[in-house]
Amino acid sequence: MKVLMINGSPRSGGNTGIALDEMVKVFQEEGIETEIVLIGNRDVRGCMACNACAEKGKCVFDDAVNEIAPKFEEADGLVVASPVYYASANGTLISCLDRLFYSTGFDKTMKVGASVAVARRGGCSATYDELNKYFTISGMPVASSQYWNSVHGRDKGEAKQDLEGLQTMRTLAKNMSFLMKSIALGKEKYGLPQKEAHQWTHFIH
Repeated sequence: MKVLMINGSPRSGGNTGIALDEMVKVFQEEGIETEIVLIGNRDVRGCMACNACAEKGKCVFDDAVNEIAPKFEEADGLVVASPVYYASANGTLISCLDRLFYSTGFDKTMKVGASVAVARRGGCSATYDELNKYFTISGMPVASSQYWNSVHGRDKGEAKQDLEGLQTMRTLAKNMSFLMKSIALGKEKYGLPQKEAHQWTHFIH
């Protein structure tokens, strides 16, 4: 099994990275492969809603999003982590996720998602809610922990002092591992849930 982890921080080895590394330790113990992609320092523009991806099968902007897409398709789970800016996720990460989820046509049903927010003090809950929306519109179960998935720290390395936050990360990784393994067994026995044809309803007609 494999988990793709997207780090929305522009800083390698920062507090967001510390949170993800704590999860990686557990995934390794569980026999789950991980890959971390640092996206916060990349040049990623936002979606133009051009819908060219419907024809091309990938985003028209050939950048990190198209590099991540096959990794996401292969993965059993996706962790998205971000530092908190103005009670929101890093803008580069949001641009990446908007295009990644919109431009990829593969079925994301029952891939397990988890979001992580890292802040000096406040805004974690708003960022956590923001990131979870990508999963819940895509048929992806959301892994939970013993608390909302957040770690606190301001200066580089301070997250190591947030013992409760790090424990929350370990519990999250354990729960995510269990959920992915349980879903794999369920898919073998029952298959994926049957889908109805999508009913598109627009508010003006």
